[in-house]
Amino acid sequence: MKRSTTLGVVGTALAVAVVLSACTSTGGAKEGAKSVDPAKATGTIRVLTPAYPASNEGKAAFQAVVDGFNKTYPHVKVEPDFATYATLNEKISTSIASGAGYDVLVTGVGWVQPFAAKNVFEDLGNHGVTKKTLGEKSTPALIPASTYKDKIYAWPLTADARAIGFRKSAFIKAGLDPKNPPTTFKGIKAAAEKLTERDAAGNITRPGFDFNTSPGNYRQAFVQLLAADGKDLYVNGKQNFDNKQGVETLNWMKSMINHVQPFGQQNAALKPMTYTNDAPMGFVGGSIDCSEAGVGQANCDDLGFFLLNNTREVEMVGGNLASVGANSKNKDLAWAFIKSMSSDAALEAMAKLNNQIPATANAADSAIVKSNALSKFVAKNLGRAIYEGGATNWLEVRTDFNSSVDDVLLGKRDAAEVLGELATKSR
Repeated sequence: MKRSTTLGVVGTALAVAVVLSACTSTGGAKEGAKSVDPAKATGTIRVLTPAYPASNEGKAAFQAVVDGFNKTYPHVKVEPDFATYATLNEKISTSIASGAGYDVLVTGVGWVQPFAAKNVFEDLGNHGVTKKTLGEKSTPALIPASTYKDKIYAWPLTADARAIGFRKSAFIKAGLDPKNPPTTFKGIKAAAEKLTERDAAGNITRPGFDFNTSPGNYRQAFVQLLAADGKDLYVNGKQNFDNKQGVETLNWMKSMINHVQPFGQQNAALKPMTYTNDAPMGFVGGSIDCSEAGVGQANCDDLGFFLLNNTREVEMVGGNLASVGANSKNKDLAWAFIKSMSSDAALEAMAKLNNQIPATANAADSAIVKSNALSKFVAKNLGRAIYEGGATNWLEVRTDFNSSVDDVLLGKRDAAEVLGELATKSR
């Protein structure tokens, strides 16, 4: 991943975006879908999306959306750009700098505020979207993540909700109660210590807790744990982590690393180790495939789930959100395509591809949610959602978070010092 290079480009590119938005015609509505007969509408819309992997399966799912869109707009061409979240910033930045912006941009939670602040995303109020109308269709959990200065700039597609999973059999073997799993920092650490297996030399052979992340990516675990200790990362765009709870959270993570799990440990599939019993407890995603093509029903039957609750019960939620490019010359066509991406069938396919759940108000009724206990659990608890980001320079600050959190976990730097430094960089 080219995070340092990519995010170095973002600041410059976003500054360019302000100039571009001032110089570019905002007459897209006159040229778009509302002002012409859909059957006669022409043009090309460019779609940047990390929600569909550049695999045969991902491309086929995207083409199904295009085919549905073309039933109404038969003469409109759709050009996809299948990005990943590792390349997304660079692609957006390059498109802004070149003046050839995308018409539809799919990004993630924490991305909307930085780009909306620089006029890269269009206010969806121009297409009749309000918090009320969004709330009628979408999960309320992602409305804050779609909002900047009380205006909606993105439409939620799928939700990447995260909980803690555990193996019931491992709990019973260790003398723990699977009907009453620990939820506090103290309780989780005590249970993890009992669950950790070691060889004669004391080396960890089976971690007692899986952070489900790699070096440079412990940031999201910190955000989720901090929220469970009562503090959202940002409040009204202002940092809320340089405090007692922030230090407590980071030091708790440090006390777990190389004590109940080696730093950066993952399995070969880069999936939660709890799914396959490589770890008895740890962070999990929002959906699990219980079929034989996935982890199998036996593994799923042995899984239980709970939410972190040190002082507050929380569920971290990310996901995919779609925005209209502020400089698009076909804004109404772009919005029409987002609506096609938001059909029940399209969201089911996208959720399956990403092991997520549809970000709809009726997510509990979707097939993927009904297919596994994990999705049922996270869908039921979306009302306890928290998310990362909130500052307009979050995409830059998060890079510093990644390396700085690692430094604390490895004992290279002091937690209070690191959080103070990150607070200074936040705005």
